[in-house]
Amino acid sequence: MLQQKIFQADQGNALRLGHEADFQHPHVSALRVMDVLARVVPPRATMAGLRAHHAKSRRPFLPALEPVHSQFHIHGAPGVSRLTVIRPRIYETEKLLPALVFLHGGGWTLGAFETYEPFCRQLANAMGSIVVWVDYRLAPEHPFPAAYDDTRAALRWVHDNALRLGADENRIMLGGDSAGGNLAAAVCLAERNERTPYQPWRQLLLYPCLDMTACMPSHKKFAEGYLLTAELYRWYRGNYAGTPDKPNHWRLSPLFAHDVSGLPPTVMLYAGFDPLRDEASAYAMKLALAGVKLQTLYFPDMIHGFLTMGGAIPAAGIAVGRIAQALDTLAAP
Repeated sequence: MLQQKIFQADQGNALRLGHEADFQHPHVSALRVMDVLARVVPPRATMAGLRAHHAKSRRPFLPALEPVHSQFHIHGAPGVSRLTVIRPRIYETEKLLPALVFLHGGGWTLGAFETYEPFCRQLANAMGSIVVWVDYRLAPEHPFPAAYDDTRAALRWVHDNALRLGADENRIMLGGDSAGGNLAAAVCLAERNERTPYQPWRQLLLYPCLDMTACMPSHKKFAEGYLLTAELYRWYRGNYAGTPDKPNHWRLSPLFAHDVSGLPPTVMLYAGFDPLRDEASAYAMKLALAGVKLQTLYFPDMIHGFLTMGGAIPAAGIAVGRIAQALDTLAAP
């Protein structure tokens, strides 16, 4: 049984600040994935070649595609990256739905829609929401702030064009996994700071990168052997941010924002065998202390990136359902 140190927030949400788990190893399904990927040797190739190789290496772990109402791409919107719109099965022309603007992971460097499509379809159906996948510009060809700027542009475009999509402009969510969680958290802070009309209705952070200094205990504890190695994470951060003068600036490291009050109600999901675990835990604590409505989802025997591996890791499908439930809980009075 998982033994946890608990912080009880005013609103009654339990936050895990420490992790004293009986689990000595990740779940057997995660171990199998780790074993397979440990034997995959990245080729000496261009960035395009590396991205293609990464996508191919993830295909065996993808779940089947769920049927949805419709799916289409949006090209050529001024200043906006290509968007892919997924309408859930329950979509009806006369009824406006919430929408999630979703930023993918991959260290701001990798990540393709083909490896996220199954997860995004699952999420759309489970939440009963439209999902808008953002094909933001990737590093190192497009370093910071390109992806950050693309995220802001996509959020604003979806808000301004919500009716065209069948979405409710008052229920636009912003979220992402890993590096995408970094972009979502940073843009939520920016919109709050500027008090714009584009502040998201909800924030969904899935094992997010929130600390560019990589100074947490979990960074050291899981530095090797858990897919997101310390060397790989360094490479990702270098591609995106180079060697920044202020790596703890909130646009790069949302964890170090001085004030997180007034941010949207948040779902925070994180995993027990993930180098980014402690970043998520610390940010959740900051949000709760600032009075932000919060739901935390902790998977103690899971690894970084497990959500898109539902064809091999059953916990991924369970997590999708729990994300939807957590969002419903946030909506409750």
